[in-house]
Amino acid sequence: MRPYVLAELTWETVRTERFEVAVLPWGATEAHNRHLPYATDTVQCDAVAARAAAIAWDAGARVLVLPAVPFGVQTGQLDIPFCLNLNPSTQTALLRDLIGALGPHGVRKLVIVNGHGGNDFRQIIRELQPATPIVLCQVHWYQVEKRDRHFSAPGDHADEMETSVMLHLAPELVRPLETAGPGATKRSRLAAVRDGWAWMPRPWSRVTEDTGSGDPRGATEAKGAEFIAATTRRLGAFLIELAAVDPADMWG
Repeated sequence: MRPYVLAELTWETVRTERFEVAVLPWGATEAHNRHLPYATDTVQCDAVAARAAAIAWDAGARVLVLPAVPFGVQTGQLDIPFCLNLNPSTQTALLRDLIGALGPHGVRKLVIVNGHGGNDFRQIIRELQPATPIVLCQVHWYQVEKRDRHFSAPGDHADEMETSVMLHLAPELVRPLETAGPGATKRSRLAAVRDGWAWMPRPWSRVTEDTGSGDPRGATEAKGAEFIAATTRRLGAFLIELAAVDPADMWG
């Protein structure tokens, strides 16, 4: 039993414990090339949240990891089998309900640990924050640590980084790398989109033939372990700092 993971606790434990920070892993269910499972994003954000919370708990911070949400925004992948979509408006409603359930039990801060590139909670937080005293925050776990310190191949989906992480966290779910596609992607014909100052969603099945983005063949378990260790150290330190700060005095 991990005392910071709600799914593993009993009523007798949680009714006498006070938690300052709730951590909500939020993943997705989607295709990840030919070698990674549909649960990749959820497995990763759930594990990162729990490992970071362990660091914070051992330092005295009272954090509680909630069960992961396994569905994300997939509006660009609706034609790919079983990429299960949750619209941003539905995410807003779900998050509003969860905030309402946390408030009466003393939680004063909520961190969404996001594991899916299609999810972005910033505008949702802007909408919900004025109506709750709980401090709302999002963290894209894959941006906590600089990936170019650990990986050489570019990419952002079922690539060298994600494959290495899954080889570390759940190797039994990873098919042999020789079964993976190359993760080649087509670039936009629009210069502004290529340069990054204009944005539009990518129709995924037109962009990539194997649902991947980035060559995974350089992935190793050791790279994944190193990246996860660095990530959870930084995220754990943030949770310690967040737990200690007074919500009424967060800016100075």
